[in-house]
Amino acid sequence: MTATDQAASSSLTGAGVVSVCALLFTVASFWWLNARQGRLKTWEPHAFATIIHSSRARLRLPLVLHNTGPKPIVVQDLVLTFPDEPASHLPLLWVSTPSRLKPGPDEDAKLPAGFVIPGREAQQLFIEFEAPFSGFMPEARDYTVQLQARVGHRKGWRRLLTFTLRAANIIDPDSYTVYNNAPVELTKEDQKRADAALLELLGEQGDDSSPGSGRNRNSSNDDGDADTSR
Repeated sequence: MTATDQAASSSLTGAGVVSVCALLFTVASFWWLNARQGRLKTWEPHAFATIIHSSRARLRLPLVLHNTGPKPIVVQDLVLTFPDEPASHLPLLWVSTPSRLKPGPDEDAKLPAGFVIPGREAQQLFIEFEAPFSGFMPEARDYTVQLQARVGHRKGWRRLLTFTLRAANIIDPDSYTVYNNAPVELTKEDQKRADAALLELLGEQGDDSSPGSGRNRNSSNDDGDADTSR
């Protein structure tokens, strides 16, 4: 083979490598920009609304959900759990999607229903959770709370967020009121009010749990892993 033929062969080989690399780059870029499945992200809420009485507890959170990828994500269900508390603490179930954080008679609350987070977009939602009072007996202290979600492209519950719920800020549990979830120091007077109000509710719960007045609630385990990362 002459030097001219060798040079021509090397040029063709080099051109083929460049073409293959360009094709791979094009396919990878298309997948990354258009077909990649992203993750669902959210952040710790700075406030919450709650009411706690003898029959049930409600907790309303302002959440921002962000889809990191180009493909839409279908959110089928949400739940709040207490991973550091005894098993008797039942999860708080998603019961409505109100139109705002502060409860009021003129608000537009919707029943829970699946929704879509489009690709690379974020949505603010107000999610209301509820549990029987026997499953959520708050004290004036911090709680570790875990937000879990069911998404359309995965099986089972997925851990979405773990944050601190500062129940010590609840000073009027009988009123559906908004509270700050920041780590602020309460005055001694406010702390005494919170402790007294929650102790009174616990006393009422003790009276309701006397023989003949208890409730049973069946629960079933999901086949998904609630602690599986995304």
